[in-house]
Amino acid sequence: MPKKQSFAVIGAGIIGAAVARELTRRFPDAAVTIFEKEASPAAHQTGHNSGVVHAGLYYEPAGLKARLCRRGVGLLRELCSERGLPYEACGKVLVALDAVEEGRLDAIFERAVANGVPGVRMLNPEELQEIEPNVVGRRALHSPETAIVDYTRITEALIDDIRQAGGTINFVTEVHKVSESGTAAQVATTYSQEMFDFVIVCAGLQSDRLAVRSGEGSDPSIVPFFGQYFVLEPAFRHVVKGLVYPVADPKYPFLGVHLTKRIDGETTIGPNAFLSLSREVYSGLGANLGDILSTMYFPGFWRFAGRNTATAAREIQTVVSKKRFIAEAQKYVPSIEGANVVRAPRGIRAQALSRDGGLVDDFIIQQRGRITHVRNAPSPGATSSMAIAEYIVDAAISQHSLTARPKARE
Repeated sequence: MPKKQSFAVIGAGIIGAAVARELTRRFPDAAVTIFEKEASPAAHQTGHNSGVVHAGLYYEPAGLKARLCRRGVGLLRELCSERGLPYEACGKVLVALDAVEEGRLDAIFERAVANGVPGVRMLNPEELQEIEPNVVGRRALHSPETAIVDYTRITEALIDDIRQAGGTINFVTEVHKVSESGTAAQVATTYSQEMFDFVIVCAGLQSDRLAVRSGEGSDPSIVPFFGQYFVLEPAFRHVVKGLVYPVADPKYPFLGVHLTKRIDGETTIGPNAFLSLSREVYSGLGANLGDILSTMYFPGFWRFAGRNTATAAREIQTVVSKKRFIAEAQKYVPSIEGANVVRAPRGIRAQALSRDGGLVDDFIIQQRGRITHVRNAPSPGATSSMAIAEYIVDAAISQHSLTARPKARE
């Protein structure tokens, strides 16, 4: 009897879960195993984000983000429909407050059209008020199909599918290294060393460390940035109908504070973006000495910091002052003046930087023989997760001439 084909996936965030599920669908007779160091799925970036399903407005048309985001939206929507999970196309407006921002908004609109974002259009102030009565601005871009979901529940649904297909999930099992060994790949965990035909590493905030321990280069490296969120008091819960975003300033690497309706009915303000003192500590000072030293010894961070002092000056104001944080959102929704807010759990973003200090914007997926490393999967990583899974599995099938079932219909 021929040997049963085997795959290992490292990480049970939404991308790791999506990859493992895709493997069970494309290789129904194979053994698929997930290794996750935490006790549950979606414990880090997946479970600490705003829940937005991005439509694909911003991304370079030739890049992986643009290619995979639109496909990812369709797959997520289909999964939520099949599994009875909440999916609300509440829409999103990008609001320009001055003439300079209007010019940037035109460029974003051109990209959105090139990326095939459905229904996207420009709004004058009167049209903006029809869609978001409490929002002010000179012009706005409306994306009616931008949606909100619960990514933790989606990840749990993916894990359920993996189990039903015969896959194995090993929680509380940290992977220290993966390596090729002859015609197989070895996974070294806290408890054992196991052999697989192929390994896909989706380690998120730890992706660079695991890659380096596994013999890959250190470029790009992860520098963590935290994002704070505040939840508006119930009286202001319906101040926006959907999502209200600023127009990104290209001199800043991060978007800025915005208002987001959540799938649970709450409305949040945030996030800002500032250097995190840890990769995985979400309360208090959030400090971890090893993570601090890792950032401080990385030359790319200092080059990045030197070029982004204006960003640091802007963001530190919202970090130290709740009033300043709310004031940023109030530029777009003046009626939230005087609103009480409650701090929500922070998120920590795995931001990949190159050694020269450049922010790595697109998805970075490195395939070496029988091992694939997802080195960078920032926003819209969650939105694109199921499409990223297809991309990774398709690449393995092509490179190794594997026999597999066709993927889901385009």
